[in-house]
Amino acid sequence: MSIIIKPVITEKMTAQGDKLNRYGFVVDKTANKVQIKAAVEKMYSVTVEAVNTQNYVGKVKTRNTTQGLAIGRVNRHKRAVVTLKAGETIDFYAGI
Repeated sequence: MSIIIKPVITEKMTAQGDKLNRYGFVVDKTANKVQIKAAVEKMYSVTVEAVNTQNYVGKVKTRNTTQGLAIGRVNRHKRAVVTLKAGETIDFYAGI
């Protein structure tokens, strides 16, 4: 089971990474903070000071089409915001 699914690379999370040394990840829904901390430390070789998690509930989206009303749902997921020790960073673009 993979704990970390993908990093969250948005304008807001990039600013937090530069200012506050925080990085966001989409993680497995059943993972707890201890497992997330261990997975980030192992994958990126950094020291994690704090982990905050957020559960996102999938929203119902509707739109009008030529065939009528289309109703869909956005997937639910869990995010983790990880605070690193001062002086350490994660470079998501290193392997490109």
